[in-house]
Amino acid sequence: MLFGSRSKSLIGLDITTSSIKLIELGQSGKSFRAECYAAEPTPPNSINEKTIVDSDAVGEAIRRAVKRAGSATDEVAIAISGDAAITKVIQMPRTLGANELEGQVEIQADQYIPFPMEEVSFDFEVLGPSANDPDMNDVLLVATRTDNVDQRRAAVEAAGLTARVVDVEAFALENACLLLAHQMPDGGMDHLIAVVDFGASNTTFSVLQDMRVIYTRDFSFGGQQLTEEIMRTYGLSLEDAGRAKKEGGLPSNYQPEVLDPFIDDMTQQVSRSLQFFLASGGGREQPDQILVCGGCANIPGVADVISSKVGIPTEIGDPLGHMKISSKAKSQGVRKDATALLTACGLALRSFD
Repeated sequence: MLFGSRSKSLIGLDITTSSIKLIELGQSGKSFRAECYAAEPTPPNSINEKTIVDSDAVGEAIRRAVKRAGSATDEVAIAISGDAAITKVIQMPRTLGANELEGQVEIQADQYIPFPMEEVSFDFEVLGPSANDPDMNDVLLVATRTDNVDQRRAAVEAAGLTARVVDVEAFALENACLLLAHQMPDGGMDHLIAVVDFGASNTTFSVLQDMRVIYTRDFSFGGQQLTEEIMRTYGLSLEDAGRAKKEGGLPSNYQPEVLDPFIDDMTQQVSRSLQFFLASGGGREQPDQILVCGGCANIPGVADVISSKVGIPTEIGDPLGHMKISSKAKSQGVRKDATALLTACGLALRSFD
């Protein structure tokens, strides 16, 4: 099964080319609590173009993160990238029983998946009656090459853990937007909200309508480009450049000559993504708000620059803003890293399905 099922609390585990982030959430009434958190650098050369090529090295980094977090949970929710997944809404007769439905979905899936079915992992979820035909159900089909699942599962197993849920990053992000609703006008209902999640090497631009993702776009851009520019400009190693970017101490020309041009690049990427969104369908309107997330969101003043140049109110997205934080998670700096935890939080929320 692609999505899996839950039997107990899950760690949300976000594995990227630059870092491995994990978070475990608890629930008290309608509010959430960050129980455990840790992040580890991804071992060099262990991930290539989102493909895990050294599962043992990644597994060891996951093991270190779990130990530092102090979590006793041994089951995780992980995600494959959106461009590795095929999603399609198909229609099925409402009269089908569970076993019949599974068989029919597999037959239909063969039409939409450009790989042999024996090389594919897929799952489906009944969304409800079809708007066009009340005798049919809309069914969400999600599929990926089994290799994409296996490489992540192997890394998790190398850490001594079990991958209970395999999700898709775009779905995890939509799930996590529940935690951003406190920043949205009217909790996001009756509004278009753009969420831009700047990663190390990839960025995801999504637009939500009534808290559901109606558009998403992934593109190559991220904080790694700023790190590499610091390397080139000041003759630093990759490690030293990354540290200087976070901790400061760079020469006085850093802001005007390196950082400001990078913020301009960020703004251009947001503006271009907005144009793609507006051109993607008839009647598209400008979003009412932009929430900027990811490591780059911590650059001072970035929301103000985007807001002034794009003309849309912009804030830094904080999924932990209304959350209680345990002393364990606090000691690991979870607040400082909050903007980069959308995917990990979205996966951890699968505990409460």
